[in-house]
Amino acid sequence: MKQFNDPDFLLENETAKDLYHNHAEKMPIIDYHCHLSPQMVAENKKFDSIAQIWLMGDHYKWRAMRSNGIAEKFCTGKNTSDWEKFEKWAETVPYTFRNPLYHWTHLELKTAFGIEKRLNPETAREIFDNCNEQIKNDPKFCPRGMMEHYNVKVVCTTDDPADSLEWHKIVKDDPTAKTRMLPTWRPDAAMNIEAPTWAAYIKKLSAVAETEICCFASLNAALQKRHDFFASMGCKLSDHGIEEFYDEPYTEAEINAIMKKALAGEAITKQEERKYKHAYMYEQGKMDYASGWTQQYHYGAIRNNNSKMFAQLGPDTGFDSIGEFNTAKAMSHFLDELNSNGTLAKTILYNLNPCANEVIATMLGNFQDGSVAGKIQFGSGWWFLDQKDGMEKQMNALSVLGLLSRFVGMLTDSRSFLSYPRHEYFRRTLCNLVGRDIENGLIPFTGYEEKRVRQMIEDISYNNAKNYFNF
Repeated sequence: MKQFNDPDFLLENETAKDLYHNHAEKMPIIDYHCHLSPQMVAENKKFDSIAQIWLMGDHYKWRAMRSNGIAEKFCTGKNTSDWEKFEKWAETVPYTFRNPLYHWTHLELKTAFGIEKRLNPETAREIFDNCNEQIKNDPKFCPRGMMEHYNVKVVCTTDDPADSLEWHKIVKDDPTAKTRMLPTWRPDAAMNIEAPTWAAYIKKLSAVAETEICCFASLNAALQKRHDFFASMGCKLSDHGIEEFYDEPYTEAEINAIMKKALAGEAITKQEERKYKHAYMYEQGKMDYASGWTQQYHYGAIRNNNSKMFAQLGPDTGFDSIGEFNTAKAMSHFLDELNSNGTLAKTILYNLNPCANEVIATMLGNFQDGSVAGKIQFGSGWWFLDQKDGMEKQMNALSVLGLLSRFVGMLTDSRSFLSYPRHEYFRRTLCNLVGRDIENGLIPFTGYEEKRVRQMIEDISYNNAKNYFNF
């Protein structure tokens, strides 16, 4: 019987072990999409306990705890102690067999704290005290220390256009910072015209950009100012969280009329919303191309399904799910529109519904133009899909219908500074997938081809992202 979480965890044969231990394992990390707090990085926040690092903002764990019958006060409660929350998480962990949370939990304990005991109600207090003692005495457990521990070279946060980026500047100007922290342009608040908060946000953006926003042209002028500022701070990527793609025909006069209604607090129709979002995303795409950025599109989530809990806790608290959207044609039309006008930037597409894997994998080839290797990318398994099965399905689709060798690899998409073992998890899965094919005679492993395979593993782990984003 193979041991759980041993040095060859997830590696099923000797070739997979060789590829991981001699190639993937040694590569640094580029975390080009995450939701870490720039302020915590700048201030190098001192955490008080493992519960603060692990359970604060982690909606993956909250969902599991709720499913296990744990009361909300132990997930998001403000008057519940760190120990009480940790104890309830430890109580839940043995019920997460076959869920990636079980693997992530023990990889994080092992790689960060050197703890190989399994977390359960019997070991909870010992592990809690052990972790807290290390956190108290070892500076490694501050944000910058953890990124250095995991050999993170670049981390890209997710930032609103109205953000001052003051925390990024602190890190940028700090000669002791060993990990580069760059902003990522996330302009969803100005796009979501149907939201009750849209008009108030436009006022905020107007003030920050020192541009009166009264029409579509002035909105784009304000956004361009902020886009230029982000570029001056080292930004290389945009990121767009959308339900689906939009391709409804529009005129600028229509968009101005739609904006006028929304700014006045009047309700807009679904068709008006879609026209506006199409126009908005198209202009954003042109800005990204002009700046040489990579644009990312995360699509397919149905967010805030539980209206009662949304009212109580707000967004990103564990009440989202995979959606079904018939968006392939709209995606094609949108990318084709940018491409036809010579303004299609490097693009990464992430789908949340795995039934779209082959859709995305075939969409890439329509818009590769030879200017950049892998210009249009199929993003790594995202959110509910960033686990062994989801990663394998994504890489299988990309392998069969595109070029796995040009893949820019893994990201954490996390709010936790202990999530970097997700890169290890991905790399082990990658090496096992390729190692299995080699052992089965599907990929040659002698001479030139052996060198190509070994290089491919290192490229997907690190080099491809470094070169693709021009870091």
